[in-house]
Parts: sequence; structure tokens; C-alpha cells
Amino acid sequence: MGRKFFVGGNWKCNGTTDQVDKIVKILNEGQIASTDVVEVVVSPPYVFLPVVKSQLRPEIQVAAQNCWVKKGGAFTGEVSAEMLVNLSIPWVILGHSERRSLLGESNEFVGDKVAYALSQGLKVIACVGETLEQRESGSTMDVVAAQTKAIAERIKDWTNVVVAYEPVWAIGTGKVATPDQAQEVHDGLRKWLAANVSAEVAESTRIIYGGSVTGANCKELAAKPDVDGFLVGGASLKPEFIDIINSATVKSA
Repeated sequence: MGRKFFVGGNWKCNGTTDQVDKIVKILNEGQIASTDVVEVVVSPPYVFLPVVKSQLRPEIQVAAQNCWVKKGGAFTGEVSAEMLVNLSIPWVILGHSERRSLLGESNEFVGDKVAYALSQGLKVIACVGETLEQRESGSTMDVVAAQTKAIAERIKDWTNVVVAYEPVWAIGTGKVATPDQAQEVHDGLRKWLAANVSAEVAESTRIIYGGSVTGANCKELAAKPDVDGFLVGGASLKPEFIDIINSATVKSA
């Protein structure tokens, strides 16, 4: 049994009730590959989670874009893993580069978040990725290995973890990693997992790519052996998200 293709749609801080209704309608009416071939998760802002979950076709799951690092309490403005579980939200995105850079989330803080979310029964899309400066200085693998290590040191079971490699320089910039660049890092991450966690975890853990994925470039990226899917930003708000979901069929062809 190979790794099932995984496509996540990160809506980020976008949407009104009308826009959300339109996106849900597109997703509900779209012809998408079967759940045997692809696992699909969309991640609206917190305020829209319950409405999206209630209106969306059952084969598309929902994710929160973040959650707090421990049990809830006197943490104004935060949302705890327990609340997401209470709302039957199965997934959460953690460590997105926008939170690492804009809100100063460290590797260790993200690792703690991943461990806590998993302990509460959530599944986690854990994001790693380097900046342009880091890529140009040749330290891409060091950076993503350190980010992954902070997670690996805190968890034992990787069953409910999807790793999203998102080069920061490719997010929302229109610059996309070439299929070969993506494959190189995904292969490096898999080798790191094999050496530092286990061969079994390396083989079974899905490593997905994020960074200006579109309907136009998704098939070529999906064809790479270590690219197990996508975390899609801007394009997940558009009809082409259906095409990106269906690029999963490249793997099963």
C-alpha cells in the first residue's frame, strides 16, 4: 500500500460568508477523484469552520489553521486543540511559515504544538521550509532538518502527521520550486526521517509540497516520486483547486 495522495487547501485569512458559500459550492459540485486515490482537507479561518464542515461534501475534511500549544485557559485570542476536537475538526495546520516569520514561532514551539495536538487526537499538517537567503546560502537541508528534528524529538507516532515542505520564497510569490527542486528536498527529508526516526516512518509519512501550486504546474510536480500531494494557498480559493485535487490521478495512473 503506497502513500495516499494528500491535498490541503489553506484559505489563510480570507473570506466572507458569501465567498465561503461560493467556494463550498465549487467543491461540492466538482468532479473529484475518489477517496481511494486522494485525501482532501480544506482549512478555512476559525470563524467559518463550523459552517464549512456542515455544508461540505463528506469526503472533504476540514482543518484549523493553528491551535494553542497546551490546554486552554487564560490565553485570550487562542483556540485550543480540545475545542477543535469538540467541534469534530479532525486536522490542524501547524508551523506555517507565516506564523514562524510574522509571529515568531520557533522550531521548539512548533514541535510542542504538534505534540500537544496529536496527544488530543488531532491530525497535523506540519510545515517546514527555508527562506530565499537560506536557499541561496546552501542551507536548505539544514534548515528543514532542524525544523523536522524539533518535531521528531517530541513525538513517537507519525501516523497522523503529514509534513508540508513550503519554501518560503515560493509562497504567494508566483515563484514555484521546480519539480526537481521539490523532489530533491522531499527526498532529503525522507532520508532524514529514515536515518533519525525509522525506515518505516520515512516510507509511510506523506511529504507534500506547498508554494504557488496551480492547476498549470500541479501534474508535473505530482509526478515526482517523493511528492505526495500539496498544500495549496491562493489557488484553493478558485475553481482550479479541483484540478489540483485531481492531479492525484498522476500517481495512480
